[in-house]
Amino acid sequence: MDVRLAVTSKRDSRAYSGADVPDEVARRILDAGRLVGSARNRQPFRFIVAEGEAVPSVADAVYVAGNVLDAGLVVVVVVSPGGNLVDFDAGRAAQSMMLAGWAEGITSCPNGISDPDALARALGIEPPERAVVVISFGPPRRARDPERRSPEEWSARAKRQSLDAIVSHVATAAG
Repeated sequence: MDVRLAVTSKRDSRAYSGADVPDEVARRILDAGRLVGSARNRQPFRFIVAEGEAVPSVADAVYVAGNVLDAGLVVVVVVSPGGNLVDFDAGRAAQSMMLAGWAEGITSCPNGISDPDALARALGIEPPERAVVVISFGPPRRARDPERRSPEEWSARAKRQSLDAIVSHVATAAG
């Protein structure tokens, strides 16, 4: 899939078919997260794939449990302390994984963590590490066709602020 089409057509989805994400696809999704750049190339993150009996515990620790319970792949992004960009780097990894999944026809959704302590206990995450996001992935419940629109059409239809509303240009230093 063309990168611009992937970026413009990707929408978070919580409606999964219930099927597993094939192992090779899951591996490519995780590898996309591994390959992102990070401050000083530290890679201050790691990924925990929740499987089997761990899934309900992870579901109990996010805001909407069904997103995790119905997913075919559940990835928890964990960061190590150090520098002020660790959360940004984790976000880069998360977005790369979600776009890689989308390019393979797998939908995804980042899930906020409502009980970080319970999640840490369930997955054996020890301080100073901490989980920053739980990403649920799965084949979509209903077929999706990103190519039914051009990237420009996807962009125009997006329920997002306009570029003019969020972009400003500064040519001289303030002050």
